[in-house]
Amino acid sequence: MTDLPEFPAVTQLAIALFFAAMVLEIVFVRFFRAAGDYEVYGTLTSLLMGTGNVIAGILFGFISFGALMWFWQLRFFDLGFHWWVGLAAFLIDALRYYIYHRMAHCVRWVWAEHVSHHSSQHYNLSTALRQSWTGQFTGMFILQIPLVLLGFHPAFIAFVYGFNLVYQFWIHAQAIEKLPKPVEFIFNTPSDHRVHHATNSRYLDANYAGTLIIWDRIFGTFVEEDRPRYGIVKNIGTFNPFKVAFNEWVGIWKDVLMPDISFADRLRYLYMPS
Repeated sequence: MTDLPEFPAVTQLAIALFFAAMVLEIVFVRFFRAAGDYEVYGTLTSLLMGTGNVIAGILFGFISFGALMWFWQLRFFDLGFHWWVGLAAFLIDALRYYIYHRMAHCVRWVWAEHVSHHSSQHYNLSTALRQSWTGQFTGMFILQIPLVLLGFHPAFIAFVYGFNLVYQFWIHAQAIEKLPKPVEFIFNTPSDHRVHHATNSRYLDANYAGTLIIWDRIFGTFVEEDRPRYGIVKNIGTFNPFKVAFNEWVGIWKDVLMPDISFADRLRYLYMPS
């Protein structure tokens, strides 16, 4: 096996860019009437959620990474760290993200960590930072195990996934309208992602892609944009970051522990859509 390169922390390096872009967006929204809507407490909640996500990753990231490193011992191949391996990892991981994201909207256990990202009724670049604190505990790293067994090193997977996350920041903008058709056909764009964050009935369960919208086109979950309303079907209605982070987990706990229901019903409360 070749020596493990030192991969930069892509998302952490992009933090300064995130904040600069947010300030620029606020200026254009407030002074140049660009499309967008910033609410002080909502924005602060998003920033606190993003901070908590970083802290949770530092404290608990060893869970998923350690598990993937164990599976690395069972790999069928060792593809190394060539540029084409990184490109292949990015493309395959984009499909993996689509599957995860679709599950996050269909399986309550996974929705409990993902719902925090959808909890804002405002759509702007700060919404991209409204991330989960509990993602390490849902076990969704299992979707990365096939990549590891195929010979993609866990550190390389984490590196290329960082580009997926950084890419998804800019698509949380309202001011950017439709892009040229070839771009819209292949890549996830602000127009596509606004649909994903909308609560209009025709937009539910649509546009799950992270970077490549072609996965939605292939699997029949693509919907064009037309005047979305943002939030979730049953809005949480709070700016408290702890309630945003744990509200659905508390709901699951209460449902699972209800008296006089069967074990099968308790399982359904864990996995059936919320």
